[in-house]
Amino acid sequence: MSVTYETQGFRLDNSGRRLVVDPVCRIEGHMRVEVNVDAQNVIRNAVSTGTMWRGLEVILKGRDPRDAWAFVERICGVCTGCHALASVRTVEDALGIKVPLNAHLIREIMAKTLQVHDHAVHFYHLHALDWVDVVNALKADAKRTSELQQLVSPSHPMSSPGYFRDIQNRLRRFVESGQLGPFSNAYWGSKAYVLPPEANLMATAHYLEALDLQKEWVKIHTIFGGKNPHPNYLVGGVPCAINMDGDLAAGAPINMERLNFVKARIDEIIEFNRNVYVPDVLAIGTLYKQAGWLYGGGLSALNVADYGTYERTPYDHSTQQLPGGVVLGGNWDEVLPIDPRDPEQVQEFVTHSWYKYGDGNNDKGLHPWDGVTEPDYQLGPNAKGTKTAIEQLDEAAKYSWIKAPRWRGHAVEVGPLARYIVGYVHASKGNKYCQRVKDQIDAAAVAINSGIPKALGLPETQFTARQLLPTTIGRTLARSLEGQYAGEMMLDDWNSLVANIKSGDRSTANVEKWDPSTWPKEAKGVGTVAAPRGMLGHWIKIKDGRIENYQCVVPTTWNGSPRDAKKQIGAFEASLMDTPMVNPEQPVEILRTIHSFDPCLACSTHVMSPDGQELANVTVR
Repeated sequence: MSVTYETQGFRLDNSGRRLVVDPVCRIEGHMRVEVNVDAQNVIRNAVSTGTMWRGLEVILKGRDPRDAWAFVERICGVCTGCHALASVRTVEDALGIKVPLNAHLIREIMAKTLQVHDHAVHFYHLHALDWVDVVNALKADAKRTSELQQLVSPSHPMSSPGYFRDIQNRLRRFVESGQLGPFSNAYWGSKAYVLPPEANLMATAHYLEALDLQKEWVKIHTIFGGKNPHPNYLVGGVPCAINMDGDLAAGAPINMERLNFVKARIDEIIEFNRNVYVPDVLAIGTLYKQAGWLYGGGLSALNVADYGTYERTPYDHSTQQLPGGVVLGGNWDEVLPIDPRDPEQVQEFVTHSWYKYGDGNNDKGLHPWDGVTEPDYQLGPNAKGTKTAIEQLDEAAKYSWIKAPRWRGHAVEVGPLARYIVGYVHASKGNKYCQRVKDQIDAAAVAINSGIPKALGLPETQFTARQLLPTTIGRTLARSLEGQYAGEMMLDDWNSLVANIKSGDRSTANVEKWDPSTWPKEAKGVGTVAAPRGMLGHWIKIKDGRIENYQCVVPTTWNGSPRDAKKQIGAFEASLMDTPMVNPEQPVEILRTIHSFDPCLACSTHVMSPDGQELANVTVR
């Protein structure tokens, strides 16, 4: 049955051909996308579905709150530590625990390590292949690629023609063998790719460079947290002792040698972001902008939100270097305050989700402290197929394992782009702690409009930040800028940590309230983190020393939400609206925009078939 309606400035029409992408690959977890395209192959309806449920909120009931971090950290094997950090913060908030300065700084370094590692891995190993035609790189001239590298980033040492020729030869061996390895199962040759061969070769080389470097960066987690993934955390601080010059100092988790190792990794991060990651995104974004591809903004042009993060002074939110708030209705002149404790602000709806809140309450929004996670898997009357073999979903009914969180009833986009829009507005209003955000965005706009076009002999443009940022390109750019900023902040944290240790402070944990006998009979708390994919919140209720209720609202819950009781669409669905497709059978445009969010649906381990069987298919109905 054909349905047409308007919401949030979008006109949805499901009368056209139905395109199904299932599963969406190169993400964390399991996801399905269905869209309707009109006669001109423009997307007029979008349906985003989370197709897995793990139920960790249910598993945690009745457990010791001090153990919660170890369970929720397993929500994801990629954005791992951010859930642990949110968990210890929510317990500390409930019990009134403040951590020592050393613990705060170590947690900051660990959180930012995750940020820079996740962003670089996401772009080069998950998302770049939506922009870069790897096979087309075989047509590149190595000398011209070297010249392009030196134009885009003259400081990068690996830029000789011989270097790129070697990369090209390695790639050719892959292609000629018929086994593309990590580059298989893509739509090489699609006209949706617009980069010249030299840009494709340059980006492919950096794919391999990032592959080598990222494994070094996460060693920071092993120093402070014992391992990666899933580093160790501790309610009240961090589980690593500082021993600079006492007995057995050589084997201590934190000594001067280990701190110097961390410093070397931070230097690598800063250099790679400055010489490779940010220049690559700017160059690719410029070339796609020149081709007119400024789609995928969706809700980012309207409503964005973040809780705020990275306090210069612990527990002083006014010193956040990425301050929080909500920009509503595309009004960049105002940031509205956000409070995760307020039951009127953060609510989750399940009208179109495979959960139930009880008789007559399915259309009601619940604050996470009062959240209910009870599955209710049923397909709508207009769905096609069966529960175990869905052919087409019925978006008028329940159609996703993702709930629909809303801020004061509004669907919002979260993530690096949201943080950077909010930060840009704060900086424009004089906030001294986030001026770096504005400087980065303004410099990027100059590079995209004039710097890179002039260097490449292309026409200059006059796009504003407000035009460039709310796009798929802008979302990808913001992630790279945040990675750069996080690396710079890590250096500040490291210097502060070393200075504090030199002053004689060796404390890494506050254990005054470790004993449950010191706790109140009932308590509740909230912990927030700037996860790589957006604002993350954990909420806990404690009763008689045990977890009574625990709820996580993760970034992809915000972005990947289905429709709500008012039929409002979430960020994934909104981002696809009105996007033209070159070839519906090769949905590069869908993958490009969805991947720009770096979706993390619960997140599970992916399995690659060793025999090369088809793992994903696209169906046009």
